[in-house]
Formats: sequence, structure tokens, C-alpha cells
Amino acid sequence: MASRYWVVSLPVQSSASTLWNNLQDQISKHSFDTPLYRFNIPNLRVGTLDSLLALSDDLLKSNTFIEGVSHKIRRQIEELERVSGLETNALTVDGVPVDSYLTRFVWDEAKYPTMSPLREIVDGIHTQVAKIEDDLKVRVAEYNNVRGQLNAINRKQSGSLAVRDLSNLVKPEDIITSEHLVTLLAVVPKYSQKDWLSSYETLTTYVVPRSSKKLYEDNEYALYTVTLFGRVADNFRTSARERGFQVRDFEYSPEAQESRKQELEKLVQDQYMLRSSLLQWCYASYGEVFSSWMHFCAVRVFAESILRYGLPPSPSFLACVLSPSVKGEKKVRSILEGLCDSANSTYWKTEDEGGAMAGLGGDTDAHPYVSFTINIA
Repeated sequence: MASRYWVVSLPVQSSASTLWNNLQDQISKHSFDTPLYRFNIPNLRVGTLDSLLALSDDLLKSNTFIEGVSHKIRRQIEELERVSGLETNALTVDGVPVDSYLTRFVWDEAKYPTMSPLREIVDGIHTQVAKIEDDLKVRVAEYNNVRGQLNAINRKQSGSLAVRDLSNLVKPEDIITSEHLVTLLAVVPKYSQKDWLSSYETLTTYVVPRSSKKLYEDNEYALYTVTLFGRVADNFRTSARERGFQVRDFEYSPEAQESRKQELEKLVQDQYMLRSSLLQWCYASYGEVFSSWMHFCAVRVFAESILRYGLPPSPSFLACVLSPSVKGEKKVRSILEGLCDSANSTYWKTEDEGGAMAGLGGDTDAHPYVSFTINIA
């Protein structure tokens, strides 16, 4: 599937069918690997020249916005498919692949009546796409919120012993709690374990001899228990800190541990449901935005062609879609220019080529025909 297309319109001198046949003939002879399709635009309501000029000022800005939303949804789909481990699905509009929808474009009269003013059609498309973008922001924020909570829990459970949640490392039998005795949990640097084992009994008075037991070890630290009288616990914490040992605040609670487990399970389920829901919404919304974008492009070609070639009924144009290779672009441009009025061609050439239009806005892509690029990936 090509990802970059040109939408162009050429001025018709005699008949559209003759121009189409000439274009097909030239492309097949000189750039046979360039796909070429008719871009069927209905007879839209022209309105006044002033209204077309005013609309033209907004078309580029609106196109940038609509194209941006389209790419934003596509990137979101790619991200969701990646984290879900899914194969990339071909994006579609009502079941039709997007490249086929573009190259076989048919105007949706029911959705965009051709008798509506062009401004009304363009504003309707812009409003619809803006609403989809707002919905996307809300849905992505909801999904990212749950994902963020889950990531925070996972970090707590997989970080170093200095910061991680200890509840899943401690068993009920590891903790002694009585009227006088308490069990503390000490985080000891991995290479200071001998120092800990030789000194913990003397860090303060009333430490139960040989009460320290190693529960867990990671790359940096080891987790030890120590049992002592509750009244000296603060003294022990201070002395341990001075020796480079960290006593973690911990209270064993089976109820709290079960609650955390249930919370984690719920977040995992919520993340899966939100991700699936968001992905399905993105598939549908991408198709909707892409369809709106193609109708917008049709309006844009129509409006710019009328402004370029003149008001009906006499001037007419042929709209088509091409997808030249990078190395074939120059040749295709030459073919398209050759099919335009030669007297008009010089006027649109760039400054280097001695054209009169070069100074207007510095548009080095100026051509004697309407042309703009669509990037669908």
C-alpha cells in the first residue's frame, strides 16, 4: 500500500475524457509504475467568488488539523496493537482499506448534500473531527490513568528493597508481635551483610539474640528481620541508620495484603477492558475521520480549481489521484505540466525557472495546476 498520494486537478480544454485518455497514455509511456486513478468530485455549490476566496484562506489550516487528528488516531492504534501483542490490522473505512477508499472515492450525498454551501460542508467536517479528537483525549486519559496506577504498583513490587512494597515478601511466621516484642525489617546493603550479622545484636539493648533471618535478596540489598523489645525500637532505628542499615516501616496485615491483591487484579482487568474498548473505538473513529478528510479534500480540490481555472459553466477540470515513486516525481510533474495550457505554465514556474509566481509567498511547489499531497501513514 502506498502511503503518499498526490491529488491534482488539470484544466480541461476540450473534454474531460480526452484529457483523461491523454494522461493515462503519457503515464503508461513515461512513468508506467505510477498508479493513477480518477478522483470523482460531484458538482458542488460554487457560491460567490468572495465566499470561495474566504473559504480558501481556511482550507489549508483546516486540512492540517484534520490530517493531524487522522495521524494521531493511527499512532494510538499502532501503540495499542503493540502493547497488546496484536498483529497490525489494515485500517479501513466501512470495511474498505483506506488506500482503496481514496483511490475509488465516492461522495456521500446523504452525509454531505451537494446543494449545501461549501462553507457549511467544511465547517461540519471540522466540527465533527474536533469532537472525535475531544473524545480521543478523554478516552486516552482514562486508559492512561489506569495504566499509570498499574505501573506505579508494579514499580513498587519490582523496585529495590529500599523502596518496594514488602508485603508479598513477608509471611505471617516471619513477624513476632506481642505485648513487649516487635519484629523490624532491615534493608542491608548486599555487601554489608557480614557487618549486619555481627553487629545487629549490639545496636541497642534488649535485642533478641540470633533473631535475625534473611527473607529476600536482590541485586543491591538483602532484607532481614530482627526481633527486640518494642520500647527500644526507635533507638535501634537510629543506630542502624548510623551504620548504613535502613529499617523499613512495615505492619503486617493479611487484610491489607488481600485488599492490595484485589486492587491489582481489578486494575489489570480494567486496563484490559479499557485498552480493548479504546482500540475498537480508534478503528471506527479512524475510518470516520479518514472519510471526512477525503470529502474535505474533494471540497478543497473543487474550490481551488474554480479559483484557478475560473467559474462555471465554461471552465472545467479533471481531478485525479497519483502515487509516483520518489525517483519518478519529476517525470510525473513534467507530464502533468505538459497537459496544461502552455501559455499559463511559465507563469507558475518557480523563481529559478523564471516564473512570475515565484515571489508570491515563496511557494516553490507552485504548479500550473492544482496539486497537494496526502500522507495516509
